[in-house]
Amino acid sequence: MNQVLEEAPAEQSLVPNLLKGKTGLVLGVANKWSIAWAIAQSLSKAGMRLAFTYQGERLQKNVSSLAETLGPDVPLYPCDVTDEQQIKDLFKSVANDFDGLDCVIHSMAFAKREELAGEFLNTSKEGYLMAQEISAYSLTAVCREALPLMENRGGGSIVTLTYYGGEKVVPNYNVMGVAKAALEMSVRYLAEDLGPRNIRINAISAGPIKTLAASGVSGFSNITEVMKEKAPLRRNIEAAEVGDTALFLVSPLSRGITGEVLHVDAGYHIKGF
Repeated sequence: MNQVLEEAPAEQSLVPNLLKGKTGLVLGVANKWSIAWAIAQSLSKAGMRLAFTYQGERLQKNVSSLAETLGPDVPLYPCDVTDEQQIKDLFKSVANDFDGLDCVIHSMAFAKREELAGEFLNTSKEGYLMAQEISAYSLTAVCREALPLMENRGGGSIVTLTYYGGEKVVPNYNVMGVAKAALEMSVRYLAEDLGPRNIRINAISAGPIKTLAASGVSGFSNITEVMKEKAPLRRNIEAAEVGDTALFLVSPLSRGITGEVLHVDAGYHIKGF
C-alpha cells in the first residue's frame, strides 16, 4: 500500500535542525514574494543562521522588515553587484560577523524592461551587457569573494536561480534567456574550480512564479497558463517548493551533487511540443 507523505505546516520544516549551526548569506531578496525570501524561510526553519544583502534605501526597509521575522540581530549588508568593490566590502563585513559561511544563495537577475519585448535582434549593446553583468557575471564575482569564508568551514554549497528560457526560446524573455544560459554554463565551470575545495555549486531552474522580476516579462500570465495545462503535474509551482529544493542543495543530503541544473517546474521541461 502506498503511503502519502503529509505536508508539514507552513511554519514548520520537513527537516528541523538539519542546518543547525550552519550559516548562510542570501543575495536577492526584494520583497516577500521573492524566490530568495522563500529560500531564506526554508533554510531558517531548518536551523540555519542567515544574513542578507540589499540594494538601495527602499529595499533596505523591505529586507529589514522580513529579516526581523527570523529573529533578532540578523545582519544586513548593502551590495550593488555591478560594483566589484561593494562585493569585496560585503564579504569583509560578513567576515566580521561570521567565522565562515556554509552557503551562499545567489538570486540576482535584471534586464531593462524594453529588452524584454519584441525581437531579440533589436537588443542594445548596453542592455545586453547589463543583463550579463548582473544576471551571470555577478555569480562568479560573488563566488570568488565568498571562497575564503567557505574554506574556513571546510567547504560549503552555493545555489543560484535560473529559468527554462536559458535552454529554450521563451517569448519575450530575450536577453535574459541568453544571460541565464551564460549563468548555467558558469555553474559548470565554477563547479570544476570549486570542487577540489569541497565547495559545491548548483542551479535551480524554477518554473514561472509571480514575482517582481517576472512582472517585467511581457505575456507572463500566458506562460503560467501554458505551464498549468502542459506540465506533467498539471499545475504551477509555489515559491516554497523552490525554497525546499534549495534546502536540499545546501544540506548534506545533496553532498554528491555539483554543477547541476535542477528543475523545479512541475516537470514542464521534459515535454516536447
